Amino acid sequence: MATTYKVSLAKALALKSDWRHLCYVTLYSPDPGMLFDCIPLRHAVQMYMRFDGRLGFPGGCVDCQSLEEGLEEGLQNKLGEGVSTFCVEHTDYQNSLMDAKSHLVAHFYAKHLTLEQLQAVEAGAPRARDHGLEVLGLVRVPLYILRDGVGGLPAFLENSFIGAAREQLLETL
Repeated sequence: MATTYKVSLAKALALKSDWRHLCYVTLYSPDPGMLFDCIPLRHAVQMYMRFDGRLGFPGGCVDCQSLEEGLEEGLQNKLGEGVSTFCVEHTDYQNSLMDAKSHLVAHFYAKHLTLEQLQAVEAGAPRARDHGLEVLGLVRVPLYILRDGVGGLPAFLENSFIGAAREQLLETL
């Protein structure tokens, strides 16, 4: 979404029917693991590699059902049966971004999971309907910075992201 601005959820939901609504979610969990036995991971944040080579958050277009129901349907298609271990709720809502030129409004959610739930999503994703088509693979965001000051999160942020995904990731972190 090229020229976007934040809008309240109430205003976004009051838009006329010629607007399309998209919903996306970042899934995250605490992660007590260590990288190379010396770098604490602290948290796992999940994104995915899209068909166009860009990184994004799972979700997609929603129809007339509630935003959360539409998001759950999109997650099922993109991530598979592992999403049945949790529900995205209204309290997970973060913000809405509006693109007046395209008549699109994107609603962003952040869902806290247990590490076991996140691992179940990762394990089930290769069997999802959209795997290998729209979803090329899941990616964990490296939430650390290596001693060189470049490796880890700074290098990850140099990738290509879809729409406002990079900014939403940073805002969520």
